[in-house]
Amino acid sequence: MLEMVDLGRLYARLRSDLEPEILRVMSGGRYINGPDVAAFEAELASYLGTRHVVGCGNGTDALRLALMSLGLREGDEVVTPAFSFVAAAEAIAACGLRPVFADIAPDTYGISPQSLEEVLTPRTRAIVPVHLFGRPCNMQAVMDVARRHNLYVIEDNAQSMGADVVVDGRTHKAGTVGHMACTSFFPSKNLACMGDGGAADDDLARRVRLLASHGATVKYHNEMIGFNSRLDSVQAAILRVKLRYLDEFNSRRRAAAMAYGKSIASGRVSLPQVPAGTGAHVFHQYTMRVAGGQRDALREHLRQHGISTMIYFPVALSDLPAYARFAPNADRMINARKATAEVLSVPMHSELDAADVAAVAAAINSFDNQQ
Repeated sequence: MLEMVDLGRLYARLRSDLEPEILRVMSGGRYINGPDVAAFEAELASYLGTRHVVGCGNGTDALRLALMSLGLREGDEVVTPAFSFVAAAEAIAACGLRPVFADIAPDTYGISPQSLEEVLTPRTRAIVPVHLFGRPCNMQAVMDVARRHNLYVIEDNAQSMGADVVVDGRTHKAGTVGHMACTSFFPSKNLACMGDGGAADDDLARRVRLLASHGATVKYHNEMIGFNSRLDSVQAAILRVKLRYLDEFNSRRRAAAMAYGKSIASGRVSLPQVPAGTGAHVFHQYTMRVAGGQRDALREHLRQHGISTMIYFPVALSDLPAYARFAPNADRMINARKATAEVLSVPMHSELDAADVAAVAAAINSFDNQQ
Protein backbone atom coordinates (compact mmCIF):
# COMPACT_ATOMS: atom_id res chain seq x y z
CA MET A 1 0.00 0.00 0.00
CA LEU A 2 1.36 3.42 -0.98
CA GLU A 3 0.82 5.41 2.23
CA MET A 4 -0.05 9.07 2.64
CA VAL A 5 3.24 9.71 4.47
CA ASP A 6 6.36 7.53 4.62
CA LEU A 7 8.14 8.56 7.81
CA GLY A 8 10.35 5.49 7.74
CA ARG A 9 11.82 6.46 4.38
CA LEU A 10 12.53 9.98 5.63
CA TYR A 11 14.17 8.66 8.79
CA ALA A 12 16.38 6.35 6.76
CA ARG A 13 17.63 9.28 4.68
CA LEU A 14 18.32 11.48 7.71
CA ARG A 15 19.42 8.76 10.11
CA SER A 16 23.12 9.67 10.08
CA ASP A 17 22.22 13.26 11.00
CA LEU A 18 19.51 12.50 13.54
CA GLU A 19 20.87 9.66 15.66
CA PRO A 20 24.06 11.39 16.92
CA GLU A 21 21.97 14.40 18.01
CA ILE A 22 19.41 12.25 19.80
CA LEU A 23 22.14 10.30 21.60
CA ARG A 24 23.92 13.54 22.54
CA VAL A 25 20.81 14.86 24.27
CA MET A 26 20.08 11.52 25.92
CA SER A 27 23.59 11.26 27.36
CA GLY A 28 23.54 14.89 28.50
CA GLY A 29 20.55 14.36 30.80
CA ARG A 30 18.88 17.77 30.22
CA TYR A 31 15.58 16.58 28.85
CA ILE A 32 13.36 19.54 29.77
CA ASN A 33 14.30 23.13 28.85
CA GLY A 34 17.79 22.03 27.84
CA PRO A 35 20.02 24.11 25.59
CA ASP A 36 18.64 22.53 22.41
CA VAL A 37 15.21 24.04 23.08
CA ALA A 38 16.60 27.57 23.26
CA ALA A 39 18.83 26.91 20.24
CA PHE A 40 15.92 25.64 18.16
CA GLU A 41 13.74 28.59 19.15
CA ALA A 42 16.46 31.00 18.02
CA GLU A 43 17.10 29.12 14.77
CA LEU A 44 13.43 28.96 13.83
CA ALA A 45 13.00 32.66 14.66
CA SER A 46 15.93 33.43 12.36
CA TYR A 47 14.50 31.30 9.56
CA LEU A 48 11.10 32.97 9.83
CA GLY A 49 12.49 36.46 10.31
CA THR A 50 10.58 36.98 13.53
CA ARG A 51 11.85 38.16 16.90
CA HIS A 52 10.60 35.39 19.17
CA VAL A 53 9.66 31.71 19.07
CA VAL A 54 8.46 29.79 22.14
CA GLY A 55 8.43 25.99 21.95
CA CYS A 56 5.52 24.18 23.59
CA GLY A 57 3.92 20.76 23.86
CA ASN A 58 1.86 20.72 20.65
CA GLY A 59 0.08 22.92 18.14
CA THR A 60 -3.22 23.05 20.03
CA ASP A 61 -1.41 24.23 23.15
CA ALA A 62 0.29 26.90 21.04
CA LEU A 63 -3.10 28.24 19.98
CA ARG A 64 -4.40 28.17 23.52
CA LEU A 65 -1.29 29.94 24.83
CA ALA A 66 -1.55 32.62 22.17
CA LEU A 67 -5.19 33.30 22.98
CA MET A 68 -4.53 33.34 26.73
CA SER A 69 -1.70 35.83 26.28
CA LEU A 70 -4.05 38.42 24.76
CA GLY A 71 -5.99 38.90 27.98
CA LEU A 72 -9.38 38.53 26.33
CA ARG A 73 -12.55 38.32 28.43
CA GLU A 74 -14.90 35.37 28.72
CA GLY A 75 -17.48 35.51 25.95
CA ASP A 76 -15.34 37.58 23.57
CA GLU A 77 -15.66 36.34 19.99
CA VAL A 78 -12.87 34.93 17.83
CA VAL A 79 -13.48 34.19 14.14
CA THR A 80 -11.99 31.10 12.48
CA PRO A 81 -12.85 29.19 9.26
CA ALA A 82 -15.51 26.48 9.25
CA PHE A 83 -13.36 24.16 7.12
CA SER A 84 -10.30 23.12 9.09
CA PHE A 85 -9.03 20.80 11.79
CA VAL A 86 -10.81 21.39 15.09
CA ALA A 87 -7.75 22.71 16.99
CA ALA A 88 -8.41 26.44 16.56
CA ALA A 89 -12.08 26.24 17.51
CA GLU A 90 -11.19 23.92 20.38
CA ALA A 91 -8.58 26.31 21.75
CA ILE A 92 -10.95 29.28 21.46
CA ALA A 93 -13.70 27.49 23.39
CA ALA A 94 -11.25 26.12 25.99
CA CYS A 95 -10.24 29.69 26.81
CA GLY A 96 -13.84 30.65 27.60
CA LEU A 97 -14.14 32.56 24.33
CA ARG A 98 -16.79 32.14 21.66
CA PRO A 99 -15.73 30.62 18.33
CA VAL A 100 -17.47 32.22 15.38
CA PHE A 101 -17.26 30.47 12.02
CA ALA A 102 -16.67 32.09 8.66
CA ASP A 103 -16.90 30.40 5.29
CA ILE A 104 -13.85 29.64 3.15
CA ALA A 105 -12.60 30.85 -0.21
CA PRO A 106 -12.87 27.88 -2.61
CA ASP A 107 -9.49 28.52 -4.27
CA THR A 108 -7.28 28.66 -1.15
CA TYR A 109 -9.49 26.82 1.40
CA GLY A 110 -8.60 29.74 3.68
CA ILE A 111 -11.00 32.10 5.38
CA SER A 112 -13.23 34.08 3.00
CA PRO A 113 -12.67 37.84 3.43
CA GLN A 114 -16.31 38.53 2.53
CA SER A 115 -17.65 35.98 5.01
CA LEU A 116 -15.23 37.28 7.63
CA GLU A 117 -16.66 40.78 7.33
CA GLU A 118 -20.19 39.41 7.54
CA VAL A 119 -19.71 37.59 10.87
CA LEU A 120 -18.02 40.43 12.78
CA THR A 121 -19.92 41.85 15.76
CA PRO A 122 -19.08 44.42 18.46
CA ARG A 123 -17.79 41.49 20.57
CA THR A 124 -15.27 40.27 17.98
CA ARG A 125 -11.73 40.57 19.32
CA ALA A 126 -9.56 38.34 17.14
CA ILE A 127 -9.27 36.30 13.93
CA VAL A 128 -7.55 32.92 13.64
CA PRO A 129 -6.98 32.30 9.91
CA VAL A 130 -5.71 28.83 8.98
CA HIS A 131 -3.16 28.24 6.22
CA LEU A 132 -4.51 24.94 4.94
CA PHE A 133 -2.84 22.16 2.91
CA GLY A 134 0.36 24.18 2.47
CA ARG A 135 -1.13 27.27 0.82
CA PRO A 136 -1.44 30.48 2.86
CA CYS A 137 -4.79 32.17 2.87
CA ASN A 138 -5.33 35.74 1.67
CA MET A 139 -3.46 37.49 4.48
CA GLN A 140 -3.61 40.87 2.76
CA ALA A 141 -7.41 40.79 3.03
CA VAL A 142 -7.34 39.41 6.59
CA MET A 143 -4.97 42.12 7.78
CA ASP A 144 -7.02 44.82 6.04
CA VAL A 145 -10.12 43.66 7.94
CA ALA A 146 -8.19 43.42 11.20
CA ARG A 147 -6.81 46.95 10.86
CA ARG A 148 -10.21 48.45 10.08
CA HIS A 149 -11.81 46.79 13.11
CA ASN A 150 -8.83 46.82 15.51
CA LEU A 151 -8.66 43.03 15.82
CA TYR A 152 -5.85 40.68 16.80
CA VAL A 153 -4.71 38.15 14.20
CA ILE A 154 -3.31 34.74 15.27
CA GLU A 155 -2.16 32.69 12.28
CA ASP A 156 -2.56 28.92 12.45
CA ASN A 157 0.50 27.91 10.44
CA ALA A 158 0.55 24.20 11.27
CA GLN A 159 0.30 23.16 7.61
CA SER A 160 2.28 25.84 5.75
CA MET A 161 5.68 26.16 7.41
CA GLY A 162 8.11 27.75 4.97
CA ALA A 163 5.50 29.07 2.54
CA ASP A 164 5.68 32.66 1.29
CA VAL A 165 2.90 35.23 1.45
CA VAL A 166 2.84 38.77 0.05
CA VAL A 167 1.31 41.51 2.21
CA ASP A 168 1.63 45.25 1.62
CA GLY A 169 3.98 44.58 -1.28
CA ARG A 170 6.47 42.61 0.80
CA THR A 171 7.14 38.87 0.88
CA HIS A 172 6.86 37.29 4.34
CA LYS A 173 6.99 33.76 5.63
CA ALA A 174 3.56 32.41 6.49
CA GLY A 175 3.08 32.83 10.21
CA THR A 176 4.89 36.17 10.47
CA VAL A 177 2.20 38.56 9.25
CA GLY A 178 -0.33 38.62 12.09
CA HIS A 179 0.20 39.69 15.68
CA MET A 180 0.96 36.09 16.66
CA ALA A 181 1.29 32.69 15.01
CA CYS A 182 1.15 29.06 16.05
CA THR A 183 2.41 25.85 14.53
CA SER A 184 2.51 22.12 15.10
CA PHE A 185 5.46 19.75 14.73
CA PHE A 186 3.29 16.66 14.48
CA PRO A 187 5.30 13.91 12.70
CA SER A 188 3.58 14.36 9.31
CA LYS A 189 4.15 18.13 9.10
CA ASN A 190 6.61 19.74 6.70
CA LEU A 191 8.76 20.56 9.73
CA ALA A 192 8.17 17.70 12.13
CA CYS A 193 9.50 16.06 15.25
CA MET A 194 9.09 12.42 16.31
CA GLY A 195 6.29 12.96 18.77
CA ASP A 196 4.18 15.96 19.73
CA GLY A 197 5.53 19.47 19.64
CA GLY A 198 4.49 22.99 18.78
CA ALA A 199 5.51 26.63 18.91
CA ALA A 200 4.13 30.14 19.09
CA ASP A 201 5.87 33.23 17.78
CA ASP A 202 4.83 36.72 18.73
CA ASP A 203 5.72 39.96 20.48
CA LEU A 204 4.22 38.65 23.75
CA ALA A 205 6.89 35.97 24.12
CA ARG A 206 7.50 36.48 27.84
CA ARG A 207 3.77 36.11 28.58
CA VAL A 208 3.47 32.98 26.40
CA ARG A 209 6.56 31.42 27.99
CA LEU A 210 5.20 32.22 31.44
CA LEU A 211 1.82 30.65 30.70
CA ALA A 212 3.46 27.51 29.28
CA SER A 213 5.42 26.94 32.49
CA HIS A 214 2.67 27.05 35.12
CA GLY A 215 2.67 30.85 35.02
CA ALA A 216 6.14 31.13 36.56
CA THR A 217 9.61 32.14 35.43
CA VAL A 218 11.01 31.24 38.84
CA LYS A 219 9.87 27.91 40.26
CA TYR A 220 7.28 28.22 43.05
CA HIS A 221 6.81 31.96 42.31
CA ASN A 222 3.76 31.87 40.04
CA GLU A 223 2.78 35.19 38.51
CA MET A 224 -0.20 33.94 36.47
CA ILE A 225 -2.48 30.94 36.16
CA GLY A 226 -0.90 28.86 33.41
CA PHE A 227 -0.35 25.21 32.59
CA ASN A 228 2.45 22.87 31.59
CA SER A 229 3.31 22.80 27.88
CA ARG A 230 6.97 22.42 27.03
CA LEU A 231 8.89 21.23 23.99
CA ASP A 232 11.33 18.59 25.22
CA SER A 233 15.02 18.61 24.40
CA VAL A 234 15.05 15.44 22.28
CA GLN A 235 12.32 16.79 20.01
CA ALA A 236 14.11 20.14 19.82
CA ALA A 237 17.31 18.41 18.71
CA ILE A 238 15.38 16.52 16.02
CA LEU A 239 13.76 19.74 14.86
CA ARG A 240 17.13 21.52 14.67
CA VAL A 241 18.29 18.88 12.20
CA LYS A 242 15.10 18.95 10.16
CA LEU A 243 14.97 22.75 10.05
CA ARG A 244 18.18 22.66 8.03
CA TYR A 245 16.34 20.55 5.45
CA LEU A 246 13.01 22.41 5.48
CA ASP A 247 13.50 24.28 2.21
CA GLU A 248 14.63 21.04 0.56
CA PHE A 249 11.60 19.19 1.96
CA ASN A 250 9.30 21.86 0.56
CA SER A 251 11.07 21.85 -2.80
CA ARG A 252 10.63 18.08 -3.04
CA ARG A 253 6.94 18.40 -2.20
CA ARG A 254 6.47 21.05 -4.87
CA ALA A 255 8.28 18.86 -7.42
CA ALA A 256 5.96 15.95 -6.61
CA ALA A 257 2.94 18.26 -6.92
CA MET A 258 4.13 19.51 -10.31
CA ALA A 259 4.60 15.91 -11.45
CA TYR A 260 1.07 15.08 -10.31
CA GLY A 261 -0.22 18.05 -12.25
CA LYS A 262 1.46 16.91 -15.46
CA SER A 263 0.46 13.24 -15.08
CA ILE A 264 -3.14 13.31 -13.84
CA ALA A 265 -5.45 13.61 -16.80
CA SER A 266 -8.74 12.40 -15.35
CA GLY A 267 -11.70 14.52 -16.28
CA ARG A 268 -13.39 13.66 -13.00
CA VAL A 269 -11.02 15.50 -10.71
CA SER A 270 -10.00 19.13 -10.22
CA LEU A 271 -6.38 19.53 -9.23
CA PRO A 272 -5.21 22.06 -6.63
CA GLN A 273 -4.51 25.52 -7.97
CA VAL A 274 -0.86 26.48 -7.80
CA PRO A 275 -0.40 30.21 -7.19
CA ALA A 276 2.38 32.21 -8.82
CA GLY A 277 5.62 32.34 -6.86
CA THR A 278 8.07 29.58 -6.08
CA GLY A 279 7.28 29.40 -2.39
CA ALA A 280 3.57 30.26 -2.43
CA HIS A 281 2.50 26.63 -1.82
CA VAL A 282 4.44 24.01 0.16
CA PHE A 283 1.96 21.14 -0.35
CA HIS A 284 1.48 19.77 3.12
CA GLN A 285 -1.27 17.86 1.35
CA TYR A 286 -2.09 17.30 -2.32
CA THR A 287 -5.84 17.84 -2.20
CA MET A 288 -8.06 17.37 -5.24
CA ARG A 289 -11.76 18.03 -5.72
CA VAL A 290 -14.07 15.30 -7.00
CA ALA A 291 -17.52 16.63 -7.91
CA GLY A 292 -20.72 14.86 -8.88
CA GLY A 293 -20.82 12.58 -5.86
CA GLN A 294 -17.88 10.54 -7.20
CA ARG A 295 -15.36 11.22 -4.40
CA ASP A 296 -16.02 8.08 -2.37
CA ALA A 297 -16.05 5.91 -5.49
CA LEU A 298 -12.64 7.27 -6.50
CA ARG A 299 -11.34 6.68 -3.01
CA GLU A 300 -12.41 3.04 -3.15
CA HIS A 301 -10.93 2.71 -6.65
CA LEU A 302 -7.57 3.97 -5.37
CA ARG A 303 -7.70 1.65 -2.37
CA GLN A 304 -8.16 -1.27 -4.71
CA HIS A 305 -5.03 -0.10 -6.54
CA GLY A 306 -3.02 -0.04 -3.31
CA ILE A 307 -3.07 3.72 -2.77
CA SER A 308 -4.01 5.34 0.52
CA THR A 309 -6.11 8.50 0.57
CA MET A 310 -7.52 10.81 3.24
CA ILE A 311 -10.49 13.14 3.48
CA TYR A 312 -9.43 16.35 5.24
CA PHE A 313 -12.04 17.30 6.55
CA PRO A 314 -15.31 15.33 6.24
CA VAL A 315 -17.50 17.61 8.38
CA ALA A 316 -17.56 21.40 8.61
CA LEU A 317 -16.77 22.60 12.13
CA SER A 318 -20.03 24.55 12.12
CA ASP A 319 -21.90 21.26 11.62
CA LEU A 320 -20.23 19.36 14.47
CA PRO A 321 -22.50 18.67 17.47
CA ALA A 322 -19.91 20.05 19.90
CA TYR A 323 -19.95 23.44 18.15
CA ALA A 324 -23.60 23.69 17.07
CA ARG A 325 -24.40 26.32 19.70
CA PHE A 326 -21.66 28.55 18.26
CA ALA A 327 -22.90 28.24 14.68
CA PRO A 328 -26.37 29.75 14.10
CA ASN A 329 -25.06 30.63 10.64
CA ALA A 330 -24.09 27.04 9.72
CA ASP A 331 -26.30 27.08 6.61
CA ARG A 332 -24.23 29.98 5.25
CA MET A 333 -21.01 27.92 5.22
CA ILE A 334 -21.69 26.98 1.61
CA ASN A 335 -18.11 26.61 0.37
CA ALA A 336 -17.06 24.77 3.53
CA ARG A 337 -19.87 22.23 3.19
CA LYS A 338 -19.13 21.75 -0.51
CA ALA A 339 -15.47 21.11 0.27
CA THR A 340 -16.31 18.44 2.83
CA ALA A 341 -18.18 16.51 0.14
CA GLU A 342 -15.53 16.84 -2.58
CA VAL A 343 -11.98 16.97 -1.20
CA LEU A 344 -9.67 13.98 -1.48
CA SER A 345 -5.97 13.96 -0.62
CA VAL A 346 -3.49 11.52 -2.14
CA PRO A 347 0.03 10.64 -0.93
CA MET A 348 2.26 13.68 -0.47
CA HIS A 349 5.60 13.88 1.32
CA SER A 350 9.21 14.77 0.65
CA GLU A 351 10.22 11.18 -0.13
CA LEU A 352 7.79 10.55 -3.01
CA ASP A 353 9.63 9.39 -6.12
CA ALA A 354 8.71 9.30 -9.79
CA ALA A 355 7.39 5.75 -9.56
CA ASP A 356 5.09 6.69 -6.67
CA VAL A 357 3.68 9.67 -8.57
CA ALA A 358 3.21 7.60 -11.71
CA ALA A 359 1.33 4.89 -9.82
CA VAL A 360 -1.06 7.38 -8.23
CA ALA A 361 -1.64 9.24 -11.50
CA ALA A 362 -2.25 6.03 -13.46
CA ALA A 363 -4.79 4.83 -10.92
CA ILE A 364 -6.64 8.16 -10.97
CA ASN A 365 -6.64 8.26 -14.76
CA SER A 366 -7.98 4.71 -14.95
CA PHE A 367 -11.00 5.83 -12.90
CA ASP A 368 -12.38 7.46 -16.05
CA ASN A 369 -12.85 4.00 -17.50
CA GLN A 370 -15.13 2.94 -14.66
CA GLN A 371 -18.84 2.83 -15.44
